[in-house]
Amino acid sequence: MRSLSEELRPAGGGRALASAQTRTEVGIVGAGPAGLMLAHLLANAGIESVVIDNRTRAAIEATHRAGILEDRNMRLLVESGASDRILRHGSKHAGIDLRFGGHSHRIDFSALVGAAVWLYPQTEIFADLADARERNGGDVRFGVTDTRLVDPAGDRPAMSFTDSDGHAREVRCEVIVGADGSRGVCRSAMPTARRTFFHRAYPFAWFGVLVAAPPSAAELVYAHSDRGFALISQRTPSLQRMYFQCDPDEDVSRWPDDRIWDELQARVRGADDFALREGPITDKSVLPFRSFVCEPMRHGGLVLAGDAAHTVPPTGAKGLNLALADARILADVVERAIRTGDREVLDEYGPRALAGVWRAQYFSYWMTTMLHRAPDATAFDLHRQRAELRAVANSAAGATFLAEGYTGLGSSSG
Repeated sequence: MRSLSEELRPAGGGRALASAQTRTEVGIVGAGPAGLMLAHLLANAGIESVVIDNRTRAAIEATHRAGILEDRNMRLLVESGASDRILRHGSKHAGIDLRFGGHSHRIDFSALVGAAVWLYPQTEIFADLADARERNGGDVRFGVTDTRLVDPAGDRPAMSFTDSDGHAREVRCEVIVGADGSRGVCRSAMPTARRTFFHRAYPFAWFGVLVAAPPSAAELVYAHSDRGFALISQRTPSLQRMYFQCDPDEDVSRWPDDRIWDELQARVRGADDFALREGPITDKSVLPFRSFVCEPMRHGGLVLAGDAAHTVPPTGAKGLNLALADARILADVVERAIRTGDREVLDEYGPRALAGVWRAQYFSYWMTTMLHRAPDATAFDLHRQRAELRAVANSAAGATFLAEGYTGLGSSSG
């Protein structure tokens, strides 16, 4: 097998090609959790890969993202040898609070289904995986530009790009994995005539803030109120993430800190005197969201993973977990396709992944519609939502359904 750094030149020793060409077995576009975890798992199986990303490592590490990991994905990090830092720096959560009608109702995952989730920021997961690739000599190239796919349906697809030093590169692969998110080049490379996009837009967004303060509760609080939804999440012992439902076109400049705190406190206020612990707000942003699925997830030598293939509303904490589930399934399928030389083995990936994707879409949609106030909601709608929340919180069957979905036990993905 050729070295990853070996340049290909025209037959007969002619003039060098305009772009330096190399070969690898798997090309991965996108150095997020899906791409880096896949590269790590493939390396464990002896499969070479090259990962590229148009962001710098510093830019990725500066982006704060959600980090609720199902137990199976915590084990994937640890047991694959990527990192065990989550066991020292992560926080195990055995439940969540559903807050409605001015009271909190704990959903006890451990008692209901014998499972838990782990609070561990996605920034830390990225750092763990990037460090693992560097430690193991992996080929990850940050800060590339002009990325495009060459003949993705052909026998030898390629990633073409300009590296961070300004040099044109082309990497020929057996398989290309598009893990470059919802706005990357790989989703659009799926031929229009061969793909179906399923999507749903939501009439609301989240106004998210980072707060320098201690946690307001031991676990995450999902709050329904007449004013709309709020989520009281966490990041570290001194930095918290909080959200409240807003219009998708909300202007953050119209929200000084005092107004934000008044709104957040109003959304969680109740007869039990629960109140948020306030502190300086260090970041404000509006996060629109939608549901999306691309089928199929493979075309020729190109397969999609993570947000390139599917997105979910953040309410059910499924986006990161689906990305890691894709990597786990792909590692198995891609290894067998390369070992056997039969690329049609890749056809197994989509059906296996999509079973879990559609289950997560259902769960996330259910959580979203149960907790958020629709723009045209009537008094009937609000009373119906509270009745649904009582049915979940006060019923062992209802609470178990939520616990299974949230912890991932209800997923049928491979």
